[in-house]
Amino acid sequence: MSDVTYQVISMIIYFIAMIAIGFWAYNRTTDLSDYMLAGRKLGPLAAALSAGASDMSGWLLMGLPGALYLSGMVEFWIAIGLTVGAWLNWRYVAPRLRAYTQVAGDSITIPSFFGNRLRDSTHLLRVTAGVIILVFFTFYVSSGMVAGGKFFNASFGVNYQLGMIVVAGIVVLYTLFGGFLAVAYTDLVQGLMMVTALVAVPVAGMIYVGGPGTLYETVTTLDAHAFALWGATTTVLGVVSSVAWGLGYFGQPHIIVRFMALKSPQEAVRSRHIGIGWMVLSCLGAAGTALVGIAVFQRDETLLADPETVFISLGQLLFHPLVAGFMLAAILAAIMSTISSQLLVSASALVEDLYVGFTRRALGERAGVMLGRAAVLLVSVVAAAMAWEQNDTILGLVAFAWAGFGAAFGPTVLLSLYWRCLSAWGALAGMVVGAVTVAVWGSLEGGLLDLYEILPGFVLNLVVAVVVSRLTYRPDPEIDDEFDQQVGLLTA
Repeated sequence: MSDVTYQVISMIIYFIAMIAIGFWAYNRTTDLSDYMLAGRKLGPLAAALSAGASDMSGWLLMGLPGALYLSGMVEFWIAIGLTVGAWLNWRYVAPRLRAYTQVAGDSITIPSFFGNRLRDSTHLLRVTAGVIILVFFTFYVSSGMVAGGKFFNASFGVNYQLGMIVVAGIVVLYTLFGGFLAVAYTDLVQGLMMVTALVAVPVAGMIYVGGPGTLYETVTTLDAHAFALWGATTTVLGVVSSVAWGLGYFGQPHIIVRFMALKSPQEAVRSRHIGIGWMVLSCLGAAGTALVGIAVFQRDETLLADPETVFISLGQLLFHPLVAGFMLAAILAAIMSTISSQLLVSASALVEDLYVGFTRRALGERAGVMLGRAAVLLVSVVAAAMAWEQNDTILGLVAFAWAGFGAAFGPTVLLSLYWRCLSAWGALAGMVVGAVTVAVWGSLEGGLLDLYEILPGFVLNLVVAVVVSRLTYRPDPEIDDEFDQQVGLLTA
């Protein structure tokens, strides 16, 4: 049996498992809250790994190891920033957001939470947030489909469009039928696959090269500064920009929606321990993979032409083809987990925030689920059409969209949870200023303008939201009562 046959068998097993989870979740989904938020019954393990898997995507298994392979540990600052940001997000946002979304009209999306929390009778805040989510995430989903098509083309020589259709079809199938519950539990499996692969490759690689001591000597002989976090080309501006990625977590709808789905605010503590443990192991595994790759391939283009394939190449070198196939599946799992999460959030924005926001009609249980599934299908078709021809500019939008969400929603989320005096007009003004700043700053370059656009966008959103809220805030006993209720739920 050929190596490719073994790898195809691994892929088929993985796909069957994902579809099975989707149909299992289908029988447990009865209303829109179930479909969009799993009825707020998500356990800490599923919530933690679902958040991690939907966050990291293929960057963790390909982008990060490739950058570290080329430049050494000086590229690790972004992983440090993301880990710190994720910890702060779990510590300060997760429990309060879970509690507050429950008392604020049982909100099941971030825009509906903003609208309910701030008593926005115009629905302008909710609709604006919904539009931002729908536009950015349609591009996000499309970029994931591009990555899936390229993955199949590079790994098996399959036609790009066919590979994209396979990835999109499987993701849409389990998301369409199983909703949030299917997405969360497929993410759980995918997160376990990712961390297992990222630990196995460097461990097996160290054994292959002769142990940790030999690995260190070989790598430092090739590059004396490979293990250093600061090098000749490292700048303060570059480090600040890399660490600033962590700010994005506070405003990523597909990540913080996991907090809203927890069984209780108290579960956030266990989820934080699990999630950050997973993240630390995964990032260290990516670094270990890169260092083993330097020792094995010695940065020689004849041995490894594309640095971003270092994880794949080591897997094929060190393991049986069947096991290597599951490592390929781990990369696909990273891509698919992100697509499914973003797809569901896009659908929820379309149904819960735009449709309900405009029509102001309450949805029945059956109608809500049917509209949710129709929205998943609609967003999928649009995203697939955008991805039909390979377009690298779509992939380039990922970093831009991360900054856009972080700067537009991050300060609004934090102020909503911790400041009584935030007003609807303050939130709206800050959100718009944050998004516009990211768009303008990201198109400029030179000197201080090379700073990652999330930082100025985040700061300006915060300042504008506070100033406008000071001018427009009017005391509301109902808002104060809800604020006290969510604080009470944290200590219950």
